[in-house]
Amino acid sequence: MEQLMQYIWQHRLWRSEDMVTNDGRPVRVLDPGLLNTDAGPDFFNAKVEIDGQVWVGNIEMHVRASDWKRHGHDRDLAYDSVILHVVDKDDAPVARSNGERIPQLVLQVSPLFSSSYNQLVASKQELPCESVIKQVPSITIVEWVERLAFERLHGKVQRVRDLLELYHGSWEDVCYVTLARNLGFGINNEAFERLARRTPLRLMHKHSDSLLQLEALLFGQAGMLDSNATGSDAYYRQLCSEYAFLANKFSLHPMERESWKMFRIRPQNFPYRRIAMLAHYIEGSFRLMSHILEATSEKELRRLFQVELTGYWSDHYSFGKPASHPSPALSNKSVDIVLINTVAPLYYAYGEITGNHELTDKAINLLEDIKPENNSIVQSFVRAGIECDSALTSQALIELKRSYCDARKCIYCKIGHRLLSDAAHRD
Repeated sequence: MEQLMQYIWQHRLWRSEDMVTNDGRPVRVLDPGLLNTDAGPDFFNAKVEIDGQVWVGNIEMHVRASDWKRHGHDRDLAYDSVILHVVDKDDAPVARSNGERIPQLVLQVSPLFSSSYNQLVASKQELPCESVIKQVPSITIVEWVERLAFERLHGKVQRVRDLLELYHGSWEDVCYVTLARNLGFGINNEAFERLARRTPLRLMHKHSDSLLQLEALLFGQAGMLDSNATGSDAYYRQLCSEYAFLANKFSLHPMERESWKMFRIRPQNFPYRRIAMLAHYIEGSFRLMSHILEATSEKELRRLFQVELTGYWSDHYSFGKPASHPSPALSNKSVDIVLINTVAPLYYAYGEITGNHELTDKAINLLEDIKPENNSIVQSFVRAGIECDSALTSQALIELKRSYCDARKCIYCKIGHRLLSDAAHRD
């Protein structure tokens, strides 16, 4: 409730006739102040006129007026600057540490606004506003989607920046970890990133002339090899033997096998072939970041990731029985996902850090040129009436769903804000 009160105050969604202190003095808000997300009063540097006199200071809000004393504000000098106490229930007077009374206002929440808010946050629909989103002007949706697209991209760029600091400016290491993470395709992202961090590129480069040793290192570090293995799979036993030697030589410690998710995953999406792919990318030396920067077209970028698995993994999805009809290492849609989640953030981050704006533009152009992702999140928005014509838009819709819809943060969403604002003004 207090969060809702802050929202009403911040966006001036009150009725002017309700703005009266509990002792009958009219209140006019000249400036609601700046919302404070840390300790201290809820709004800083507000300006309000109470019965004709202008006050400048802070605003504090509580569901019950008695919370002021319960929270110890009456003894806290940090709250002596409060010029107005805004509450939902007036059940006690409030005062500063010197005993001086503070004006108090009951913030009236309009019934229609309250009803609209409750309908959104309590909605059983996957998208809280699914049934009413068509009431929102298309320009509002377009602007919000564009902002969310950059919000999501910048989140990925920040991850790249964090890795760059961790690896002391080595872009190839950053590219290696970023690619590995995205070979998890969502469900195994964390496990793949842990594998790459636990099996550093400098170690892999020492063995880049041997695909067998690269696979032994990666599968061993992934916790997928058993040093006591027996059975008829000669290649598996060979990997186990090779890893046992390398683990002893370099004091390696594998991940827990339980880190990998296999349940309800189609065989072609098992992590085994993705790990084998990572080994192929490293074979002969990993220079993927350089190749990405040198690529002059989307077609060239796609060729970088369209590797062909050979040998054992040409007809296996996992260790054991060969597959009768193995699929390509990466489908075209899977390559799209790698371009969206690996190449675009790397382009944008490299462009920002080096001041090369052509690369930041190239990242956006790439996302605009790739077809939109066709997942359940995007489908739900399309059914609700939102158009999605590129990966840039589908990325925005994923951000909207995960950061706002799932958390029912409707009051922070521009779509929800428009619906609630309209409800407040109609009441």
